[in-house]
Amino acid sequence: MIENILEDAEHRMDQALVHTRMELGKVRTGRANPELLDSIHVSYYGTMTPLNQVANISVSNPQIMSILPYEKALIPDIEKAILESNIGLTPSNNGIAVIVPMPQLSEERRKELIRYVHDLVEEGRVSVRNVRMDANHQLKDLQTGEHISEDEIRRAENDIQTMTDRHINELKTVQEQKEKEIMKV
Repeated sequence: MIENILEDAEHRMDQALVHTRMELGKVRTGRANPELLDSIHVSYYGTMTPLNQVANISVSNPQIMSILPYEKALIPDIEKAILESNIGLTPSNNGIAVIVPMPQLSEERRKELIRYVHDLVEEGRVSVRNVRMDANHQLKDLQTGEHISEDEIRRAENDIQTMTDRHINELKTVQEQKEKEIMKV
C-alpha cells in the first residue's frame, strides 16, 4: 500500500514537471519556436481547430516561422488568429504561406519574461509540494487504518521528501536554462 502511494506521488510530481516544461516552452525567447503557436486555434469549417492541425509550421531560420496551411483559404484566418492571440507577433503572407518574423526582445521585455518564468516555475513548485502534502496525508490515514508502524511511515515520508527535493531541483535547473535562453542576445 505504501508503494502505491509513493508511485502515485512520483507520477504526479513528474506530471507537474512536464506541465511546467510545456508552459515554459511557450515563453518567447526571441528565436522562432513552433511551440509559441500551440495555443492558437483557427476556425476551420466552423470548428475551432489547433493551428498545427490545419497547417505545417516550420522554422526557416532562427528569426522566421513559416506556416503553410493545407488549404490556401485559411491564410487570412491564420493571420487573424495570430494577431488576436496577443503573443506579440505580426504575421504577413506571401499568397502561399503565413510568414511570422520574430522581433528582437528589448531588455525590459526580457525582464518581464523572466518574472513570468519565475511565476511558472513557482506554480510547478507549489504543485509538487501539494503532491507531497497529499501523499503524507494518505500515509497518516494509512497508519491509523492499517496499523502500520511509525518507522515505516517515517521512511515513506523521507522518501517522499527526497522525491520532492529532486523535482524542485529539476525545476530550478529548468528555470536557470530558460533564463539564460531569454537573456541571450
